[in-house]
Amino acid sequence: MRARSLAALLAFPVAFSLAFSVAGAPALQAQAATAAARDAEAVKATLVAMWAAIEAGDAERYATYVHPDFTQFGENDPYLASGKALEVRSITGYLRRATGVHTEMHQPEVTVRGDVAWITYYWTDEGYSGGQRFTSRGKSTRIFVRENGRWLCIHGHYTALP
Repeated sequence: MRARSLAALLAFPVAFSLAFSVAGAPALQAQAATAAARDAEAVKATLVAMWAAIEAGDAERYATYVHPDFTQFGENDPYLASGKALEVRSITGYLRRATGVHTEMHQPEVTVRGDVAWITYYWTDEGYSGGQRFTSRGKSTRIFVRENGRWLCIHGHYTALP
């Protein structure tokens, strides 16, 4: 009888622990979903902030969102462009030529996996270059990494659409 009581006493913490972990699973899943949604919104907001810096003509602010190891396949680039310094020089040159730039994002899809996230979207933009109005549209994928609590763009791939 004593052996059976001891076995029952030992089994209780295991059963309680199992019941609690199964009952707590939906709450943990909800917390994870909320954190993922928060991260996805933060990635999207970072991209919008990058565009806002361009719209304001502020290459220095734009640079704060770009990872040092940034790479990109630009709309018309035949080769991969590498490095934050090259990207900032390119944006600085663009801002000397372009004014009144405004970009809109359409159908964004954000995926977050830990400290890496990617966003796919379509874009439309407009502005003036050399006094002439321009418009463009295309599709893009950007990859972000989280470092020191901030999302930084580490890669971009852009394709212009007719």
